[in-house]
Parts: sequence; C-alpha cells; structure tokens
Amino acid sequence: MDNRILGDPGTPDFQVGRYPFFLLNRLAGRYNGVIEPRLRSIGLDVPSWRVLMVLGERQPRGVRDIADAAVIPLSTMTRIVQRMVAAGLVASSGSAEDARVTQVSLRALGEEKLSEARAITAPIYARIIRGFTRRDFDRLLDLLDRMHRNLTDLE
Repeated sequence: MDNRILGDPGTPDFQVGRYPFFLLNRLAGRYNGVIEPRLRSIGLDVPSWRVLMVLGERQPRGVRDIADAAVIPLSTMTRIVQRMVAAGLVASSGSAEDARVTQVSLRALGEEKLSEARAITAPIYARIIRGFTRRDFDRLLDLLDRMHRNLTDLE
C-alpha cells in the first residue's frame, strides 16, 4: 500500500504511524527527552538551549527572529529572553534602526553555556545519524525542506 495514502488523515486507511507529522513530533519529543536532563546538568533547559544555538549562528538578533528560528511563539520567546537576561546568559537592547525591535546577543556566560551544551549534545547527534550516509542525510534534509516549503506555500 502507498504510505502517502496510509499517512493521509482524510482516508479510511489512515495509520498514525504513517503520518509524517506524528513521526516528526515523536522524534522531536524523544530527542528533547534525551537532551533535557543533560542540559539541566549544566543549568539550561531546552528553550534556553535553542536560543543559545540560534544566537551561536549569528548575533545580535531580534526577539522575533529568534522566535521564528527556534519555532517558539513570540510571547513565549519574550519571557524566555527576559529569564535569560536575568540569568546573565544574554544581553538585550533596543535596535538603533527600529525602536520596536529588541536585539539579543550572547554574554560571556551564554557563550560558555553554549559551548558546554554543544559538547554534551554532540554525542547524541552522532548517535542519531549513525548509519546514515552523506547521501542519506542530504536526502533527509532535502525532503524535510520540501515539506516545509509546501506548507509555507499554504500561508
């Protein structure tokens, strides 16, 4: 049987185990469950880790940009950033170009925690991709990007 049909919630043959969004949520949930206790051991939670990872790529960034990249609602991200400012992980300031935008950047402690978090999550990542060839992994990323673009077209 065609898994596209089995994964279609509009068909009588629907099987939740063939529904890609169930599988993606299950994967993300399991991954977060595995990394969360490790992150807690260094004083971080998953949302803070996501913010640090986003800022580790490029900074400063606006709160909305971080929320979009981390896939966290803006109102929730605002509270996360406020908590991280209070903890000394990040600094926030108004944008010189647009006073409505709050820019966020890593502080020294945030840089240290990012380095620690990368070190403790890297072995998990290596375990997850074990057995994937470069071609497999490139294909996986391409397929996920295609699905995301198809969803973006619906907006």
